Parts: sequence; structure tokens; C-alpha cells
Amino acid sequence: MKIIQEIWEGIPLLHVTPDDAAEKELPTVIFLHGHMSAKEHNLHYAYQLADKGIRVLLPDAHLHGEREEGQDAIQLSLRFWEIVLTSIEEVGLIHKIAKEKQLVEGEPALAGTSMGGITTLGALTVYPWIPAAAIMMGAANYVELAKAQMSQFESRGFALPITEEERANMLGTLGQFDGTKKMAAFKERPLFFWHGEQDVIVPFGPTYDFYKKLKLSYGEAEDRLQFLREKETGHAVSRPGMLAATEWLAEHIKA
Repeated sequence: MKIIQEIWEGIPLLHVTPDDAAEKELPTVIFLHGHMSAKEHNLHYAYQLADKGIRVLLPDAHLHGEREEGQDAIQLSLRFWEIVLTSIEEVGLIHKIAKEKQLVEGEPALAGTSMGGITTLGALTVYPWIPAAAIMMGAANYVELAKAQMSQFESRGFALPITEEERANMLGTLGQFDGTKKMAAFKERPLFFWHGEQDVIVPFGPTYDFYKKLKLSYGEAEDRLQFLREKETGHAVSRPGMLAATEWLAEHIKA
């Protein structure tokens, strides 16, 4: 496995390939990390994928990793949706550059954990080129989740630094990427979900409900969906979950 540190138009990323294939066109996965994490924290996924002949591009999200600007956990949480929306935009930029560099065989799949899984579901609503995706601890219900987050902050005594008009505008923007409101955008693409039932950060229930509705909308193509749930697991992907996700991606990106 070869790991190359690169910067693509201001986005630091790790470019991971099988040892002898850095310059070849390969099946490719763009892998997005979680909140308060960084690109290198998902190298175990990249190792498994590269071992299967797949290129992996792991970018640092806005305000994370090499792009951090000294914000504390509260400040980053208040900018959560800014980070998610920036990442959705940057997925499009990474796709464009990877195609220009002639690195990708076909189109790149998308995957992510936690905030990265949330971003992945939003990206699926706007990028029809994504052929398949793996979502670990993600959520599609952007508007509902943002309202819950704001209520939680306010219940803890934090005054959110936005006006009512700004709040309404933000929710309107998030609605444009809310998968629960844009079911048709998924276009029966293969999707893998992993979620622990004890997750208190990104609740299990809404994601599983979304999967069930998606399954109905897929009709005869419902076999393109897989949901792996773990009863006693919280907000941390287990090793079996990681292995299942990478096996699934390898199978579907090469299909």
C-alpha cells in the first residue's frame, strides 16, 4: 500500500493506492471522516480497500485536520452544518480533479463515518455520478437533525449566534440536501448502511426508518440496499462493521 500526502486546490488529502498502481486508473472511493476527526483516522478502511485493488482519497474536512483553526469542540459543533455543506461542495471538486488526473476507473464511490456519513447522504441528493456509497452512522434527515441540535444547545443555555431569519434560511438550505425529502434522487443506487442501535450521537431510529422507506422506493431493486445493525454498539464502528463496509464497497464499485 502506498500513502501519498497531497493538496488538491487547498484540500489536504491522503491518496492511498496498492503499491504498484499509483499512476493507473483504478476503482476509487472518496472517504469522509467524522466530526472532530481527521483523514488519517480512517486509514484502516483505506488499507482494506487498497488491498482489494481500490484507490482511496481521504480529504480533511473544512476546519479539521490540517485545516483546523483552533476552534474548540463547542465552536466546531456550532459550525457543523457549514462543515457538512462545504464537504458536499468539495466532494464535487475532488471528483473533478480525480477525473482530470485520469485516476478513476468509472466513477468514484463515496463513503463516510458519522459526519462523513451524513455528508455522504447529502451528496447523493445532488451528485448523480456517485455509483455506490457506504454510510456508517450517518443520517439523511438534515432538517430534523439540525432542529434537534439547536434545541439541545439552547436547552444547555447556549444562545445561538443567529437570528430567526438566519435560522429559517439555514433550514431552507439544508432542506435542499435532506434525503428524506428527496427520495427520488437516490435512483436505486447501491447503498450500504452500518449503525449501532445504542448510538446517542447520531440516533439509530431515524436512519433505520429512512432505510426502510428507501427500500420501499427501490421496489424490485431493494437488493441493492444493505443495513447492518449492531444491537449493543454505540457511536463507534466495530471491526466487523468496518470489514463488511469495505467488502461491500469492493464488490459494488467493481460491479
